[in-house]
Amino acid sequence: MQKPGILAEPPQPRASRAHCVSWRTRVCVAGIALWGTYHLYNSFDRNGHLPCGRRPLHESSRTRVPSAGRNPAYLVRATNGAVASENELCSDIGVNILKDGGNAVDATVGTTLCIGVVNMFSSGIGGGGFMTVRIPPASPGAASEVFTIDFRETAPALSNKTMYVDDPLAARWGGLAVGVPGELRGLEEAHRRWGKLPWKTLVQPAIRLAEGWTVQTELARRLEMDVFAPLMLHHPDWKPIFAPEGRTLKAGETIRRTNLSRTLAAIAEGGADAFYTGPIADTIVEKVRATGGILSHADLAGYEVQVKRALQGTYRGRRVYTPHAPTSGPVLIHMLNLMEHYDDLAEEGRTVVNVHRAIEAMKFGFAARTRIGDPLFHDEVHRIHEIPTKKYANQVFPNITDDTTHSPEYYKPIYDIVEDHGTSHSSFVDKDGMAVALTTTVNLVFGSAVLDPVTGVILNDEMDDFSTPGMANAFGLYPSPYNYPEPGKRPLSSTTPTIVEHEDGSFYAAIGGSGGSRIFPAVFQVLLNMDWGMDVSAAIEYGRLHDQLFPTMVDTDDTLPTELINGLLEKGHNISGQ
Repeated sequence: MQKPGILAEPPQPRASRAHCVSWRTRVCVAGIALWGTYHLYNSFDRNGHLPCGRRPLHESSRTRVPSAGRNPAYLVRATNGAVASENELCSDIGVNILKDGGNAVDATVGTTLCIGVVNMFSSGIGGGGFMTVRIPPASPGAASEVFTIDFRETAPALSNKTMYVDDPLAARWGGLAVGVPGELRGLEEAHRRWGKLPWKTLVQPAIRLAEGWTVQTELARRLEMDVFAPLMLHHPDWKPIFAPEGRTLKAGETIRRTNLSRTLAAIAEGGADAFYTGPIADTIVEKVRATGGILSHADLAGYEVQVKRALQGTYRGRRVYTPHAPTSGPVLIHMLNLMEHYDDLAEEGRTVVNVHRAIEAMKFGFAARTRIGDPLFHDEVHRIHEIPTKKYANQVFPNITDDTTHSPEYYKPIYDIVEDHGTSHSSFVDKDGMAVALTTTVNLVFGSAVLDPVTGVILNDEMDDFSTPGMANAFGLYPSPYNYPEPGKRPLSSTTPTIVEHEDGSFYAAIGGSGGSRIFPAVFQVLLNMDWGMDVSAAIEYGRLHDQLFPTMVDTDDTLPTELINGLLEKGHNISGQ
């Protein structure tokens, strides 16, 4: 396949897409895929507003895609690059960076910092995440290189495994919930290795935006939610920004985060060091400590990212690249390995039995996930390494039965399932074939609910993603000791920022999602849908299912066909709402 470029004659493209859909919890999938050209889908949220990126570098057509009761979308084709994020303003920033000669990593920096400004409820420099980066071949016939950067938050040095036993909610709200932020170190490391434009240039759009922008529907909705409105209306750190006139800001009104703008200006000049040391670090540590936390100057100054060659699997000849543990990348590859056993899967399409098989693969995936933790703190790391192997899938596959599903113990989870939350995903590709899939988070909505009024930084509550020793669940499974808090440890994550290549090594897709424990099952289903002949728009738009063993329930999107639901019921699945 010819590599796309400014002068390339565009062959028939696949789609690229950023799309959000509401179930019981919000799940957002952002993906880019191509056959020769890059192009971008635009989508509306359920309120009819544009939350996702649009503006292509070169637009050749725009096509409305039927939504079947879900979110409508527009197909936009471009020859020089694309950005898919959850916010139109931020996608535009990324595309403008590409227009100005930046590459996919540069666009990643600008877009991600923007997301942290305008969608601060899901992401920001007070959080962390993971990215997968594809470096295109240096010459014809050469292979690409794919790396992952782990900038996940870590447990502070004073952490211990029983720190939340007496007060589990302290892992969610307040200073004790705050892990050591990693986002800026991650973005800076990617830029240092592969960026083209000056760091200062990439930070400037977020600085300007933080000085004032128009509130969008999703932020307004979050602000007026019962659980957050009292915080916005009455807390002295939050009220001046989000309720300056004694009521929460509404869509269309202007919001200003001037304190954060000043912080970003310092970061533009001094890099990530300006955040992890010096006055900004001083005030963040002081705020976290004042709200019951244990974050220290040494924790911030000593934070380090982990850069590795990506975990690689294959699925029907395609190469799948995703992060290592503590993400759920190994689980995603395991589920694809299980589905690869069905020789006629692609030809048969979405039949009842094939959807049933996908649910069963999902359940075995969640069982395998109970073995995962931070490899640096895992005394049985071989358990993690075996999960994405074909050998392990060969051992598990005979247990998938086409006629019926089973109770949770059948899938042999060894510990209780930990459920994480939140996140924001963005995907990027440039004219040279460099691609980035990035997932960032502050975990729960508005993180720990700790906002430093001096710097404007909203701190994460990533400590809630650790397990806490306690009682067994209804099936006799205890929380995983692999995921107990320890100093410097990274908690388990559901994120799977993934890049896929064709068998010949050419770019196929960059994809990921947000929505906590629903992320990797959603990415899994989108890849299956593409295998079933859908372009990436239809693959993301189509209704999804979710089964994570506990509770014993299949959550289903309400757009799925009745005959499919009835067929699953006949196989013993417990369907939500049925």
